[in-house]
Amino acid sequence: MSSTEDLDYPQIIIQYSNGFLISKVMFTACELGVFDLLLKSGEPLSSDAIAAYLGASTMGMERLLDACVGLKLLAVEMTQEGALYRNTEISNIYLTKSSPKSQYHIMMYYSNTVYLCWQHLADAVREGRNQYEKAFGVSSKNPFGAMYRSDEEMLKFMAGQNSVWSICGRDVLAAFDLSPFTQIYDLGGGGGALAQECVSLYPNSTVTIYDLPKVVRVAKEQFVSPEEHQIAFHEGDFFNDSIPEAELYILSKILHDWDDDKCKQLLAKVYKACKPGGGVLLVESLLNEDKSGPVETQLYSMNMLVQTEGKERTAAEYSKLLEAAGFGVIQVKRTGKLYDAVLGRK
Repeated sequence: MSSTEDLDYPQIIIQYSNGFLISKVMFTACELGVFDLLLKSGEPLSSDAIAAYLGASTMGMERLLDACVGLKLLAVEMTQEGALYRNTEISNIYLTKSSPKSQYHIMMYYSNTVYLCWQHLADAVREGRNQYEKAFGVSSKNPFGAMYRSDEEMLKFMAGQNSVWSICGRDVLAAFDLSPFTQIYDLGGGGGALAQECVSLYPNSTVTIYDLPKVVRVAKEQFVSPEEHQIAFHEGDFFNDSIPEAELYILSKILHDWDDDKCKQLLAKVYKACKPGGGVLLVESLLNEDKSGPVETQLYSMNMLVQTEGKERTAAEYSKLLEAAGFGVIQVKRTGKLYDAVLGRK
């Protein structure tokens, strides 16, 4: 292990400070359509050609492209005619809109919505509450009322969550053998990407997405085909409306939105509705028990501060919430990816 004398603290601080710049370069290249254009072209292009296609200044585009090369998002080839740019494998897979694993939508949500809340992070720390009022002029008392303040914002959020499950969904659903559960409710299932992964992995299952009426409407219109016969919908507010009986309930990135009291309230309703022998699957990013990491989860918890009423938790904290609701035989599986799985049985 390196001694503290070996650490270049000024360099570390500079790298941390540059994090904002790095993410905005990637977001901007996505927003302008750089990666989509290069995929479509099928051949490397000059900065002049890219700027002309995308209606940008040559000077600005050249600097953006060179920054993307430095970040390994683009590759450059020097020819007699000048520099020619092409996508790298990572940008083709994750940054183009047409890729099945595209993260374009979650990046646009972060760039245009999350970052505006984070501008008020100091206020969030001082006040201990989300910052929708300062960022968007809407009430902070109902986080999802603020998130879904327009159909456009709701669509962006749903598309962003779908993109996350396109690369993380199978990991959490395969953490435990869920094949014994054939009747599944996905509470707050949104755009349905996790439900689609579930029926693909467990073909004998049916999944009902339980979400707000306006979310269900958009999911049916934009994300889930009527031909998906294993996926159904239930309109409602699971805090205020009844929860139908099922064998398994999936709560993916739900409990981290709420304080402990709200979590206990919801889990108690789920336990009451759950069939004997059934269970609940929590999909969350777990903190280490001493809360020393992972750093991604620590940052997600900061995001919960600026956007919701909740926080990220340790496995023990989620286990206590499940036990308080009546669930037992609690198992925890860390996937080694962004999200982990906790299974409680009735």
